[in-house]
Amino acid sequence: MKKNVGRIDVIIRILLAIVFIALYFTDTVTGTSGIVLLVLAGVSVATSVVGTCPLYSIVGLNTCPIKKK
Repeated sequence: MKKNVGRIDVIIRILLAIVFIALYFTDTVTGTSGIVLLVLAGVSVATSVVGTCPLYSIVGLNTCPIKKK
């Protein structure tokens, strides 16, 4: 798959994942909402590591910088 997630986007996704995980483990958000946050954190980290966001592909977004030849 082609990379479509840029460096700033990766940083933002990882920071959000850290916040979501902290909210869950400090019992600020519990129950179903907490589980949803954990899933979102996992997806956020996974798309950051892989460098591809399926939703970006569907919508046509690309935050990855264009490489000059």
